[in-house]
Amino acid sequence: MHPERRVSLAPSPRIDLNDSNIFMLAEASLPCRVLIVEDDPLVARQLSSLLKSGGYEPHSASSGHEALSVLDETICQIVITDWQMPDMDGLALCRQLRLRPVDAYTYVLIHTVRDSTSDILAGLAAGADDYLIKGATQAEILARLEVGRRTTHLDRSLRKSNEMNRRMSVTDALTGVHNRRFLMKYLPRELERSRRYNHPLAVISCDLDDFKRLNDEFGHEAGDEILQAFAHRACNCIRQGIDWVARSGGEEFVIVLPETGLSGASRAAERLRQVLATEPISTSSGLLAVTVSMGVTALETARDLSAVSVRELLRAADRYLFASKHRGKDRATVAAIGDAVARPGEQTESGRATH
Repeated sequence: MHPERRVSLAPSPRIDLNDSNIFMLAEASLPCRVLIVEDDPLVARQLSSLLKSGGYEPHSASSGHEALSVLDETICQIVITDWQMPDMDGLALCRQLRLRPVDAYTYVLIHTVRDSTSDILAGLAAGADDYLIKGATQAEILARLEVGRRTTHLDRSLRKSNEMNRRMSVTDALTGVHNRRFLMKYLPRELERSRRYNHPLAVISCDLDDFKRLNDEFGHEAGDEILQAFAHRACNCIRQGIDWVARSGGEEFVIVLPETGLSGASRAAERLRQVLATEPISTSSGLLAVTVSMGVTALETARDLSAVSVRELLRAADRYLFASKHRGKDRATVAAIGDAVARPGEQTESGRATH
C-alpha cells in the first residue's frame, strides 16, 4: 500500500514567515513588468530598449486609455507615463490608477519635460511616486526604476506574508484543514445563509476511536500521521469547494455540509467510516487499523433553522457522537435536532448507520 499523502503547513523553525526579506528573495527572479505610456514612438522604443537591458519586461501604450486597457489584461508593477498625451494626460492617468481596485501596488513615474517645482508637486499630488525629467541619463533612469522594483517587490512580499498569516490563523498546522477558530467564525455564516434561503445544513462530529492508546503505544509521530491521514480522507469524502472540515480538538473533527439534509449527511458519514475502517493507515510504525465514531445531525425545517444556534447544533452532534461511542465505536449515530436517540431505521443490527 502506498504511504498516505500527508499535508502539513507547519513552517520550518529556521524560517520567520513574518520576515518580508524571505519573500523578496523568492520573488527576485520574477519578471518586473513596466508599462511605457508614451505617444512618441521614438521615445517609447528608446525606453523599451533600455528596460530590456536592465532586466525589465517592457510593455507599451500610446495613450492613457490604452494604458488602462493593457493593465486590465497584464499586471505591470511599474508605469512610466508621459505627461502630455492627446486623450488622457499623465496626471489623469495617475488619478485613474489610484482609483482602481487592485491586488498589488503599481509604482508610477511621470516622464516629462516639465521640470518646474509646481509641475513636480502637481505630479506627486496626482498619485505619482517619482518624477523623471526627459533627458535624464540612462543610469539615473535605471536607478529610479530600481527603486520602483524594490518597492513593488516589498509590497508583494508583505501582501503574501499577511495572506499567509491570515491563512495560518484559521488553519490547523498539522493536518492542513481548518481549525476551531475558523469553525466558530464561519459556521455561524453557514447557518445564516441557510436561514436566508431556507436550505438545510448538516454537521458531522467525528472522534478517532482509541486515539490516546494508539498515540501512547506507537508514539506521537504515528499519532500525527493518523490525524493527517484522517483529515486527508475526510476531505476526499466530501464535495470540494462546498463542504469543509475543521479540526476542533486533539483527535476531534467537525465536517460542515451546507445544502445537505440528514440523509445526505448520513451517506457522507458512512462513506468516511468505511474508507477509514477498511483501509489501514500507513505510518512510521507500520500499518495501523483506525476507526472513527461520529454524530450526525442536520437542520432541515424553517423552524429548526430559525430556532437552533450554532452551539446547540454542535452540542447535538456531539451528543450523538457520544451515543456512537457508547454503542461500541466505529459507527455513526444519525438523528435530527432534539432527538434523544437515533431515529428508528437509522441503525443496523451491528449499530452502524445504513443509507
